[in-house]
Amino acid sequence: MSAPQLVVHRDKELMAQAAAARLITRIVDAQAARGSASVVLTGGRNGNGLLAALGTAPARDAVDWSRLDLWWGDERFLPDGHPDRNVTQAREALLDAVPLDPARVHAMPASDGPSGGDVDAAAEAYAAELAAAAGPEHYRPVEGGAPVAVPAFDVLMLGVGPDTHVASLFPELPAVRETERTVVGVRGAPKPPPVRVSLTLPAIRAAREVWLLAAGEDKAKAAAMALSGAGEVQAPAAGAYGRSRTLWLLDAAAASGLPRDLYPPASA
Repeated sequence: MSAPQLVVHRDKELMAQAAAARLITRIVDAQAARGSASVVLTGGRNGNGLLAALGTAPARDAVDWSRLDLWWGDERFLPDGHPDRNVTQAREALLDAVPLDPARVHAMPASDGPSGGDVDAAAEAYAAELAAAAGPEHYRPVEGGAPVAVPAFDVLMLGVGPDTHVASLFPELPAVRETERTVVGVRGAPKPPPVRVSLTLPAIRAAREVWLLAAGEDKAKAAAMALSGAGEVQAPAAGAYGRSRTLWLLDAAAASGLPRDLYPPASA
């Protein structure tokens, strides 16, 4: 478990631009070290804002897009191509404009895919895809514990909801309590659509770095709660951390509820 580090930016636009530049550096470093990089994308306004900023970043072409694996932290269980699906929005924001290898874009199953309308089967299918990509070295969250069969993601990004949810792990719902499975079907989500597919906290914690994105006044209470020692069942964002780094990227509005001694002055 890595202690959270905070970076606070003046506004959400600057936060998106700085996060995009940071992500480019992380991907390029990973590709230089291992030949490829693996990133988990998040949806929502902050995730899509980061992708749009990445598309216009001067250093965008430093990335070898053909050697980048993209995964998703969660998905709305809707038909393929539906405008509310995270992958659809990501394609519009960036993915269709860069030369990715289609085989390395790992979208979560759609409700009209091979699993049909069975969200649990869709979750199992994505878990199997993650396990196939994981290779022989699986992460063990605790000594002697069950291995987590997911790739060692270089960066896993999560948007933080006003209720502290991350991915589709909502406070008090069964998915946030999962300790063994890497992907679960979610029913009864408090924001539409109610049926979703999501990585679990064990899968999230297998990432080398976890970045949590929060911008706007509506995220201030959530950030304060998650960073003040709340339990992960009540505040799922509190349970999201990386093996080597946990980075909270906020704008000044989202950080406004935090004690001033918890973070340095706005970095940009």
